[in-house]
Amino acid sequence: MIRFVLKRLAFAVVLVLVVTSASFVLVHVAPGDYFTRFGPGGDRRARAERAAAGFDRPLAVRYAEWLGRAMRLDLGTSLRFQQPVTPLVVRRAINTAILGTCALVAATLLGLSLGIFTGSGNRVAHRLVEMASSATLAIPPLVWSLGTTALTARLGWLPPAGLRPSNLVVPAIALALPAAAWIERVHSRAVRRAMQAPHILAARARGIGSARILWLHASREALGTTLSTYGVLAGTLLSGSLVVEAIADWPGLGLLTADALRARDPYLVCGCSAAAAIILAVTILACDLLHLWADPRLRTS
Repeated sequence: MIRFVLKRLAFAVVLVLVVTSASFVLVHVAPGDYFTRFGPGGDRRARAERAAAGFDRPLAVRYAEWLGRAMRLDLGTSLRFQQPVTPLVVRRAINTAILGTCALVAATLLGLSLGIFTGSGNRVAHRLVEMASSATLAIPPLVWSLGTTALTARLGWLPPAGLRPSNLVVPAIALALPAAAWIERVHSRAVRRAMQAPHILAARARGIGSARILWLHASREALGTTLSTYGVLAGTLLSGSLVVEAIADWPGLGLLTADALRARDPYLVCGCSAAAAIILAVTILACDLLHLWADPRLRTS
């Protein structure tokens, strides 16, 4: 158990380091920078600003300096906002985590319930739910976000921009529906396989009720299969969706990342990448531990 957790923690550290390092390098090697906004007539001023910010030094030196500060949770100062990056990113990451948690809870409850329903039979109702799930999965969150925004605006239900609970509805639905469809597809197949397992057939032969077999035995065994890939989905939702946040005007990590990319603000881009990678890594670790609990065979392997 301890060895398993240590390996997952090592993976999390490597993931965060790789993502942030790649972001730092890419934002620096791309043509132009934050100081390019001064234009052709401001070349002298741009060079002076770059030198004052330390951008005239070699990339390796700047990266080593930034990494050393990041180890102390100092992600530098945003060029665009002229504020420390760490508190700025933390505030937006909390907003994104709230949105992702709402979407994840809704998607999990809906997806698991529908997965058990469709995996337990082969009647017309099951087929209709499967078709609806496949169609939902084929539609990207961007389209769901545009559709729900247009519908709520048409009905006059669209709230003004802000951090009210009502502002969560549109982006949460846009993120939750495709995720619920994915969970339903995976869990449905897992339930079908579990229902054919020898110990399930033996339980049927002993006269145990169908409902108890489905909800208590088959569902838990199928849960292990679903959880094996659930972490990536959960991490993606919790680390944010730039497009959905932008359309719904939700002030989360996605919007901040878009602002940082438009301004070519390297420290803010790296801070946003680090926050998203940390959320993703922690979520995958939590799902791995949940998978360990749900499947006793992993604890003995």
